Amino acid sequence: MSASGNNPSNSSVAKLAPEYIKAIAPYQGGKPISELAREMGLQVEDIVKLASNENPLGISPKAEFAIQEALLDIARYPDGNSFALRETVSKKFNVANNQIVFGNGSNDILELAARAFLTAGCEAIYSQHAFAVYPLVTQATGATGVVVPAKNFGHDLPAMLAAITPKTRIIFIANPNNPTGTLLGKAELLAFLKQVPKTVLVVLDEAYDEYLSATNKSEAITWLNEFDNLIISRTLSKAYGLAGLRVGFGLCHADIADLMNRVRQPFNVNSVAQAAAVASLADDDFVERSYALNQAGMLQLTQGFNKLGLEYIPSFANFVSFKVSNAAAVNQKFLQNGVIVRPIANYEMPDYLRVSIGLFSENARFLEVLEAIIKN
Repeated sequence: MSASGNNPSNSSVAKLAPEYIKAIAPYQGGKPISELAREMGLQVEDIVKLASNENPLGISPKAEFAIQEALLDIARYPDGNSFALRETVSKKFNVANNQIVFGNGSNDILELAARAFLTAGCEAIYSQHAFAVYPLVTQATGATGVVVPAKNFGHDLPAMLAAITPKTRIIFIANPNNPTGTLLGKAELLAFLKQVPKTVLVVLDEAYDEYLSATNKSEAITWLNEFDNLIISRTLSKAYGLAGLRVGFGLCHADIADLMNRVRQPFNVNSVAQAAAVASLADDDFVERSYALNQAGMLQLTQGFNKLGLEYIPSFANFVSFKVSNAAAVNQKFLQNGVIVRPIANYEMPDYLRVSIGLFSENARFLEVLEAIIKN
């Protein structure tokens, strides 16, 4: 078959897809190190990747051991109900077993919520500058996304309340938010939940909660008994370092979990991921070290931005979005110098780049290249 015959635009079958599917712009992840090495003729070991909010410490030693053990049984299908992981999450977060939904990363939890509750004619609300997956999972169901303008780069909760209509089924909220790093106060968020109609599901995406201080750490899990319409989404891709294994979970009312599990693929969390997650959740020391490194790295980067006179958005996560003139060109200069950061023009922030917090040496390399770009 000719190359043109493989082009979806020339396929009679592709034309049968719903218009809302054709209109989806696929999610673009951070550029892989291997791809940049090929493009720029660089050595892999000379490249610093600070684009995808990954844990620079890697994974817990306990998780590494668990992975090796799990590989011995890799020919078997995983436990479709994630029994051991379910028990671990239940005990650690003090929720009932039937209140837990597991996903292939927390993105899967977001999609399961959308598939279970959204359909054509319904609406989902999310903020401007919020995580790109919210509009993607909404559009994939044929539902309509309602974007509420941001307030100081964060969620404007009163405006989101005002946007609710009889068609509203889901409100997506990221706290802390990606890519801006902004944080909603607990009292503010609780007051918001009390005003949301019980017929509207609130998906509270807490992917970066482990990077919050004890004072700011979420109390949302304790709200589950009060709010039947609340889903809390968590991931092990960030502070726990399991981004490559893809494991996340949702906590919610048992009736909500039951519906989400009906549309969940039976083996969506593989056996290696389950074993690594059980071990990771038992390693509080590793999470504490990750938090401490992140705090130090945040200070290192923000002091660097201040020294260079650059604006940035104060962040509560493991990344910082900073403002530069001609961000696209600056990003290209970073790539030429073997440093991968994240352009966020697709978040309606064309003058900003987002940098993940890495090891001290990686942060220093980023700041050195940034200074050279600005001076030149």
